[in-house]
Amino acid sequence: MALSQSKFRTTEHLNAAFARKITKLLRDSIEENGRASLVVSGGRTPADLFNALSKSNLEWNKVDISLADERWVDNSDDASNEKMLRSKLLINNAANAHFVPLKTHHDNAEDAVLSCTENLQKMSRPFDVLILGMGEDGHTASLFPCSEQIAQGLDLDSGDAYIAVQPTTAPNQRMSLTLPAILNSNQIFLHLTGESKKQVLDTVLADDDALVMPIRAVINNADVELLWAP
Repeated sequence: MALSQSKFRTTEHLNAAFARKITKLLRDSIEENGRASLVVSGGRTPADLFNALSKSNLEWNKVDISLADERWVDNSDDASNEKMLRSKLLINNAANAHFVPLKTHHDNAEDAVLSCTENLQKMSRPFDVLILGMGEDGHTASLFPCSEQIAQGLDLDSGDAYIAVQPTTAPNQRMSLTLPAILNSNQIFLHLTGESKKQVLDTVLADDDALVMPIRAVINNADVELLWAP
């Protein structure tokens, strides 16, 4: 398994090229399979990418979109990935896409794992496109090295698609795709911006202990394409 790297001069160049790449992959899947599936991550980094992608000329009504992870807060909360997605991606042409949310009515994310798993059946798998980010601690999705659930989340034989996670170094309980669910993707992208994230990635690539930096588990088990701009 390998990490291929594409560096761009600016985030604007990255977002334009990345949006075109995603659009082509989704369009190819629609032509071949009738539908396409896209799983994205939250945070600040992808907001401008999402805005560019939302304007793509695509049969968005044939695209299913979901999140790699979600903070267990109401979808009106500013910490909600769903709220960000609805304001940045599910607009313009992409307003016609079918969104599969993670947040349910359950107060505790642990009680929602089954519901999230059932909702996942609404999407075609393997995912056509899955976009990951990475934290300064090497976490990806909500697979945090500080959480008690990390070994279970990285267990390739768990048979689970989702796991409820309680980080100790970040606020909010989370729902996250597990490593085997992440790996069940046709194309995995790692989307990073800034010199500090590139330095973290250098540390990631210098060792292979996934419990210390969970993004290593993805890179060690899949072909991943990095798109980065300073």
